[in-house]
Amino acid sequence: MPKFRRSSRAARVLLPGAVAVVLLAGCAQGSGGTATGPTTPAGTSPTAGSPTPGSPVTVTPAPDGTVAPGTLLVTDFGSDTVTFVDPARGATGAVKVGTAPYGLAVGEDGRAWVATAEGVAVVDTKSRTRLALIPYRTDTGPVTTGEYRGGGMGIALSPDGRRAYVGVNVPGGNGTLEVVDTAALEVTDTVPVGRRPFDVDVSRDGAEVYATDHDSFDVTVVAAGTLEPRRIEVAPYGTEGGLGSWLKPHYTAVRPSDGKLLLPFEGERLAVVDPRTGRTTIEPMTANTHQHGATVTADGTLLTVGTGPVDPDVDRGPSLTVRTPGGAERVYPLEGPHESVAVSRDGRTAYVTGGFTRDGYWDGLTVVDLDTGDTRRLPAGSRPLGIAVL
Repeated sequence: MPKFRRSSRAARVLLPGAVAVVLLAGCAQGSGGTATGPTTPAGTSPTAGSPTPGSPVTVTPAPDGTVAPGTLLVTDFGSDTVTFVDPARGATGAVKVGTAPYGLAVGEDGRAWVATAEGVAVVDTKSRTRLALIPYRTDTGPVTTGEYRGGGMGIALSPDGRRAYVGVNVPGGNGTLEVVDTAALEVTDTVPVGRRPFDVDVSRDGAEVYATDHDSFDVTVVAAGTLEPRRIEVAPYGTEGGLGSWLKPHYTAVRPSDGKLLLPFEGERLAVVDPRTGRTTIEPMTANTHQHGATVTADGTLLTVGTGPVDPDVDRGPSLTVRTPGGAERVYPLEGPHESVAVSRDGRTAYVTGGFTRDGYWDGLTVVDLDTGDTRRLPAGSRPLGIAVL
């Protein structure tokens, strides 16, 4: 049995009672410091493959109208736009989509589906224009900004591109998963899920949808055919502290080899969830930092973003962990908190968004050379959260 640190757990639960309820805590305040994480054992190195076959890709134009390989698209959570980013030069333009955009997914037809506080925006990334803003069926209250705003959070496309699934946050209560018909440009169904659905993912065959529900310590598994939901608790530290706990799930990656769900916690524990049985196994991790965004490449390499310490006495600073399918990890220090990550098609570069959901965010990306560990900061966007890469 692996051994895990427990000395800091008490510091990761806020005071009980009214304070915890008011703060609705769940995402650590970033320190803005530099991590000093471990590296992978000698003789090994991180690997990353091309995107999973059939997965969404970003298609963006060069000034002459041709597709510009490697262009990034980010959601500007601090504004009402998505920004196009040249990884070498920075921002190359923006499109207004709606208040406080969070997640995004881009289909093979070049349309981006963006979860905003107002509805799902549809953007033609070739012409760089907004085509539609699809209102939610769920009543999320007044349109606001900030970490706890109502509206769309995680979003994903079905493999055939016919449906978009968006997790909708309802402040003070459970959320919903809304199903969008991408041809009709309308919401066709809603499904109850847990509190604050940070992330939405789809199985490789499109048969299941997974909403990662931050404040209810669970993943809601939704059958795409019947839209029947099933809750799986994912709480490797338990649920002590409730809304006041920092130790909650944030983002999920679907492992290509077997469809299991990978949820990193605190740079200490990787929860591996079998969505068919609901069983969770725990594997040790090494970064020792509060973790948010996660993605996985076609060969099963997991990348996850460390936002910084919950307890500065024992936790390390912000970082990017690259974990091979065999469990070897390399931890790249980052300057300041970050939120989400995407990988270049050749697997050699990671792009990490600086728009952390809490204070400590910054307006740009960190570009990480996964071969050398070199990093550079690239100003772009306004508190960028979600990211897609060609």
